[in-house]
Amino acid sequence: MEYGPPALVSSPELFGSELLAWTVVGLAIYWLAIVVARQSGLLPEYVGTQGPILTIHTKRGRAFLDRLARPKRFWRAWANLGIGIALVVMVAMFVFLISAAVSSLTSPQVATSVQQPRNVLVIPGVNDFLPLSATPGIVFGLLVGLVVHEGGHGLLCRVEDIDIESMGIALLAILPVGAFVEPDQESSRTASRGGQTRMFAAGVTNNFAVTLVAFALLFGPVAGSIAVAPGAAVGGVAPDSPAAAAGIQPDDRITAIDGEAVETNDDLEARLEAADSDRVSVELNGERTVPVELSLVVTAAMENSPLGLDAGDSILAVDGEPIATERGFYEAVGDDETARLTIQQDGERVDREVPIGSAVTVLEDEPLGNAIGPTDGPIVITGLGGERIHNYEDLQSVLDTTSAGDEISVTYYDSAGERNEATVTLGQHERFDIGFLGISPNPGVSGLTVSAIGVQLYPAGEYLALLGGEGESRFGAIADSFFGKIGLALLLPIMGIAGGLPFNFAGFAGGIENFYVAQGALGALGDWTVFAIANLLFWTGWINVQLGFFNCIPAFPLDGGHILRTSTEAIFSRLPIDSTRGMVRIVTTSIGLTMLVSFLAMVFAPGLLAG
Repeated sequence: MEYGPPALVSSPELFGSELLAWTVVGLAIYWLAIVVARQSGLLPEYVGTQGPILTIHTKRGRAFLDRLARPKRFWRAWANLGIGIALVVMVAMFVFLISAAVSSLTSPQVATSVQQPRNVLVIPGVNDFLPLSATPGIVFGLLVGLVVHEGGHGLLCRVEDIDIESMGIALLAILPVGAFVEPDQESSRTASRGGQTRMFAAGVTNNFAVTLVAFALLFGPVAGSIAVAPGAAVGGVAPDSPAAAAGIQPDDRITAIDGEAVETNDDLEARLEAADSDRVSVELNGERTVPVELSLVVTAAMENSPLGLDAGDSILAVDGEPIATERGFYEAVGDDETARLTIQQDGERVDREVPIGSAVTVLEDEPLGNAIGPTDGPIVITGLGGERIHNYEDLQSVLDTTSAGDEISVTYYDSAGERNEATVTLGQHERFDIGFLGISPNPGVSGLTVSAIGVQLYPAGEYLALLGGEGESRFGAIADSFFGKIGLALLLPIMGIAGGLPFNFAGFAGGIENFYVAQGALGALGDWTVFAIANLLFWTGWINVQLGFFNCIPAFPLDGGHILRTSTEAIFSRLPIDSTRGMVRIVTTSIGLTMLVSFLAMVFAPGLLAG
């Protein structure tokens, strides 16, 4: 489903591709400059090069590490804890990459933007999910992650009496892409196997610790000092809509309709329905007022919409009765399962007989799919358990009253427009104590979200609740626990693509900070300061957990590959065989190559096979 802010000017995919091309050109020029500087002897002794990467080396800080490493028993216990965590994550990463590769090879048609090669790069503006406005937070989080990661390696080197040749950072232009600690090769070889393993695990242990601290601060005092600003938050404006004609922009707040205050997103529709005419005055951000002609506009549409409508199309009448609001639409439809819509599409006025209900994708080998068999595209459910279903909200309300094992009647229209009925035995929902129908739903009516002025509202309160602020979340108990919040926070930059929420969230930046206001004890610092702190904590937690997971992939030269080697050696040493380094190398190389092939398949197979 394509559920997000409509494109107003250009395609984000095109923008991302152009920026990626310019990035590659700039990188080539930068690389050439490095080659010329190195051959001309212009680089200082402490600066090294590896391709386009500059490495800055220093021996400073070793005395500080020596002092910090004095409570050796504590640091060894800390690193031993990290070994256990790393081993669990390594197994999880192995299973995840294998599963993702198999899924990509067997089901390339379900590939999403998440699997686009450019979205593997954590580069704002190139990655579709990381806007340029998030750059300061991402760079700060990356710097923190690299320092604590490599600092952990350096600290455990001294705890295990491994000498350090040098330390430093790696730069791609001005962007820090890595940090390093160079242990002395001789003392590293003579260190115990356990000491080596602790040293390699220390980096990811520190990254996970920073993640916990950053999110604990964000979910607690910082998010608690942020509130949703009054008004209806405009996340997207449909093209050729009344809102677009009036100059309403994404990131505006609608604060009043005809002089009546709009406090929340839910107030907007009520104020529009209460209007005396089809022309209303809309107050924006509490500052200016614009006139808007009401017209029911599609603001978002699922792929292959059963109604055949796209964002920007208008619904003018139902069965010949002119309508301009969502309430008027439902009143005109009544209890009829189908309606004749008069629509404005691509500059033409056409009539179309369509089913009105909840558009869903039927999942294979689940209750509804087993009852009705394979479907060619989405279906529209118009009745469930004897209740008339007009939209997804009606469908969910009925399902919320069911239990696993209930038999329930389903009335639906297939992709050919044929009416069908079936009886389904509900399964058990994996997260909630309700019946499970086995569908992937789409918000709104028949796969469409509509608005009387053509705006798609941004769920500012929902995102704040997921970050620990006031409010309720649709994710229920998952969002109530600390680790559940962390899991959801990690998904926020891609939440819109995944379909869990209508927009992605990349911090309080890029315009959406207009939807929030600082309050409480930290409010005295001002909105900008509180939002900056929140962004730094969000991206520090996000980047550090990504670094931890990535480095736990059991493949060289990552920490997971080194831990795999020392762990394999430890296992072989306990077997009743005469093990050799060659045998260890076979195991580690095989697993490393499997990981590499799986990663490449996950990223590139969907595009190659689907194309």
